[in-house]
Amino acid sequence: MPRSKKEKINKQPLHALRGMRDILPDEWEYWDYFIKKAETLAKNYGYRFLETPVLEDTSLFIRGTGVDTDIVEKEMYSFATKGGDNVSLRPEGTPGIVRAYIENGMNVWPHPVKVYYLGPMFRYERPQAGRYRQFHHFGFEAIGEESPILDVQIIQLTWKILESIGLKGLSIQINSIGCAVCRKAYRKLLIDYYEAEKNRLCQDCRRRFVRNPLRLLDCKEEKCMRLAALAPQTIDHLCQECHDHFKSVLEYLDELELPYTLNPRLVRGLDYYTRTVFEIWSQGEENFRGSLAGGGRYDDLVEILGGSSTPAIGSAIGIERVIEELKVQEIRPSVSPQPKVFLVQLGELARKKSLKLFSELIEAGIQAAESFSKHSIKSQLKLADKLGAKIALILGQKEALDETIIIRDMKSGMQEIVNFKKVIKELKKRIK
Repeated sequence: MPRSKKEKINKQPLHALRGMRDILPDEWEYWDYFIKKAETLAKNYGYRFLETPVLEDTSLFIRGTGVDTDIVEKEMYSFATKGGDNVSLRPEGTPGIVRAYIENGMNVWPHPVKVYYLGPMFRYERPQAGRYRQFHHFGFEAIGEESPILDVQIIQLTWKILESIGLKGLSIQINSIGCAVCRKAYRKLLIDYYEAEKNRLCQDCRRRFVRNPLRLLDCKEEKCMRLAALAPQTIDHLCQECHDHFKSVLEYLDELELPYTLNPRLVRGLDYYTRTVFEIWSQGEENFRGSLAGGGRYDDLVEILGGSSTPAIGSAIGIERVIEELKVQEIRPSVSPQPKVFLVQLGELARKKSLKLFSELIEAGIQAAESFSKHSIKSQLKLADKLGAKIALILGQKEALDETIIIRDMKSGMQEIVNFKKVIKELKKRIK
C-alpha cells in the first residue's frame, strides 16, 4: 500500500530556523575558550553572575530600549501568550538587568552593584557573517555610581577580555552624547542642519528625523554617512558637567595607555544611553571588520523603569562576532587535554569492573577515556592510539577474576600485571 502524502511530508528532514544555528563540539572549543577567559576577568574585577529570563514583558523593552529604535520597531520577537500577556524574547540584556535590580531590592546593596550576564538574545534582522537572529552576549553592568573612573574600568575590562584571548588590531571608539540638559539644545542644532538635507536621507532616516534625530548620525547608508560627517558634533555642545565628565574619562584612558579614537558619529542605537558611549572595533591593516563590543552610560534608565534616579554603565560583547574574529586572525583555542589512560575491557564481568574503575580514575584526577560499547581488544587499542593515550589498562575475564589488571605502555608495547587495588597509585607514578 503506497504511503500517503502526509506520511511523506512528515519524513522530510527538518532544519534550524533561518538565522539560528547549532554550535557543534569543535566550534564550542572557541566558545569555551572565550567564556572561561571572560568569566575569570569579570570575577577578578568584582562582577558577580546574574541570570534573567529570556522572555520578558514587551513593555520593558519599549520603555527601556526606546519605542523609536530599530530593535523595538522592527526586530523584536513579540507575541501574546495564551493568557493574553504581551511578551518578547529579550533583544538585549540591560533592561532585564535593571528590572531585576529594581524588583529584587538591589538598591540597598553596597554600590556600585556589579553584575555580569551571559546568554542568548533574539532579533529579527537579516542574517549575515557574525550576526544571527539568535545570538549571544557576554555583558556586565555597574549600577549606582556616576564617577568617570567607572566608565573607564568598564572599557578596560572589555578591552582586557578581548586582548586576553589573543585578538590584535583592536580600536576603542568613544564619544559623549551628553545628558537630557545639553542634548535638548544639540537636538535643535541637528534638526536645523538636516532640515535642508532631509530629502537626501534614506527612508529610515527620514522617519528618524522626526522621531529621534540623534540616530541620524548612526546610519550605515553611504549617503547618510556623508551627511553625518559634516553634522554638528555632540562633544562641541556638552553642558559643563558632561564636558568635565568626558574630559576625565579621556584622561583616565590616557593614564592606562589604552588607545582610543574620538568618534563624533558614535551614538549607539538605543535611547537609554547618556554621556559616555563606546565600541571596540576590529581593524586589520587595511580595513574595518566590525564592532566586537560596545556600551555606555545609562544614567536615566533605572528611573525610566520605575526605580529611583540611579547612574549606571554597562558593556556587552557579541560572542559570535568574537568567534568569527578569532577564526579570521587564525587564533586556535587551547585544545582539550588528551586522555593519559585508555581503559580496555573484554567480557561482561570485566565491563562491570571497568565501569567502576573509570569513575575512580576521573575522581583521582586522571584524564581517561574508554569505549565500553566495543568488544574487540584490537579495536579498543586502535582507538587508544588514535586518542594519543600513553597507557592502556587492559581488563579481561581472567584479570577480573584474579583482581589484577594489565598496564600497557602504548609507545613501547611493554606490559605489566598489577594488583587491581594498586592501579591508581601505580598510574600516578607513571604519568607525572
